[in-house]
Amino acid sequence: MSTAVPLRQHRSDKRPVWDEQPSVAGATGKSAALTLVAAVVLVPLWIIVVTSFSTQAAVNRAGGLVIWPDGLTVSAYREMLDDPTVRTAVLVSLGITLVGTAVSMAVSVLCAYGLSRTRSYGHRPILTLLVITMFVSGGLIPTFLVVTGLGGYGRYWALILPSAVSVFNILVLRSFYAGTSAELIDAARMDGAGDWRTLWSVVLPTSRAVTAVITLFYAVGYWNAFFNVMLYMPTESQKWPLQYVLLTYVNRGNGLPGSVNSGFGNAHSETAPLSLQMAVVVLTLVPLLVVYPFMQKHFRTGVLTGAIKG
Repeated sequence: MSTAVPLRQHRSDKRPVWDEQPSVAGATGKSAALTLVAAVVLVPLWIIVVTSFSTQAAVNRAGGLVIWPDGLTVSAYREMLDDPTVRTAVLVSLGITLVGTAVSMAVSVLCAYGLSRTRSYGHRPILTLLVITMFVSGGLIPTFLVVTGLGGYGRYWALILPSAVSVFNILVLRSFYAGTSAELIDAARMDGAGDWRTLWSVVLPTSRAVTAVITLFYAVGYWNAFFNVMLYMPTESQKWPLQYVLLTYVNRGNGLPGSVNSGFGNAHSETAPLSLQMAVVVLTLVPLLVVYPFMQKHFRTGVLTGAIKG
């Protein structure tokens, strides 16, 4: 009996496995794994950037993609930005991203807030219908017929509205809005605030993290989208966003339809075609690399909030 108490105390004083100091082998293994993951992510980016600044001679010596800088030049970027098709594509992509993200966030926030209020009319049937659409859809051909039947062929709104709503994002927002402190909402009600004021002054300020994360998801989706262009705007090169311009150039490799600058992708140009391809890739990555550092804090908080209870 006298030995049971010290044994219990010894077991209770022992820290859990995840809270113990790692061994030398464990720390070395973790460092090696993190280094490997970082290399898998950063090395391709490094190769893309270096190749975009390389000359035709450097590309020929490397036999393709350049790993180590050799004869750097900005001719690929100069030639790319001199092309009116690329300049127009950048503006089109920015416009679609800004307008599409604003529309998607407005619809998602309003829908999620309405579904998070148990007093809202018909919120359960609407929620059920939304969840069903995550698993069952009309398909590509019916969607194409609907959009073209409404006059969307060749229109910019066809690149935004068909993919404006993500049910998954709405459910994520709804779960956060439903977890808003009831005391805060009751206090706003007592002060005479309606649903619009409650959403704007109480719910959104307390959900900045998840709102920032969902905004980033929508923005990245619009910026990288190109499939809708293949469906609704396949021949109007002056309306193409940057991603589809990149896809077309990489696939064809001999200039862009509608381009008036014969130097872009021209076989007789002094700039390596591979360098031009990588320059367009870098151009598509720059906006995301610029925006992400400002969103990183909210992104981390939005992902982790609600993951730990207690």
